[in-house]
Amino acid sequence: MRAVVQRVSKADVTVNGEMVGQIGRGFLVLLGIAHADERKEADWMARKIAGLRLFEDNEGKMNLSLADVDGAVLAVSQFTLYGDARKGRRPSFIEAARPEHAQPLYDYFCQQLAAEGVVVVERGVFQAEMKVSLINDGPVTLWLETE
Repeated sequence: MRAVVQRVSKADVTVNGEMVGQIGRGFLVLLGIAHADERKEADWMARKIAGLRLFEDNEGKMNLSLADVDGAVLAVSQFTLYGDARKGRRPSFIEAARPEHAQPLYDYFCQQLAAEGVVVVERGVFQAEMKVSLINDGPVTLWLETE
């Protein structure tokens, strides 16, 4: 499982011109799921993201988590995180999980974020053509990957 985590001051996602998810301060999480991923990877990723200390404290150090700042998460499924462009010019996506495997894990991951104490978890629409808008705060962006 791979995630790109961006600290944002706001983010939203639209499908066919309709806003389907939006947050203020928090994390935009682009989540890629591989064939071998199971619930244990989703558990680890949700726990890791919920506990990340990427917000600044009074001394300007990244020392605060989502819970500390009442932050939210906008989770967007992103199979292209498993794109392999090492050969040729057209990426291969064979490492990305098929939708029938990925969607239940994406839904489970979002549920686990809430179970880890993230009060607001907004979502994109799985397999939809989405437009994601964000204001990256910092900018702060992390790449996370399970073993």
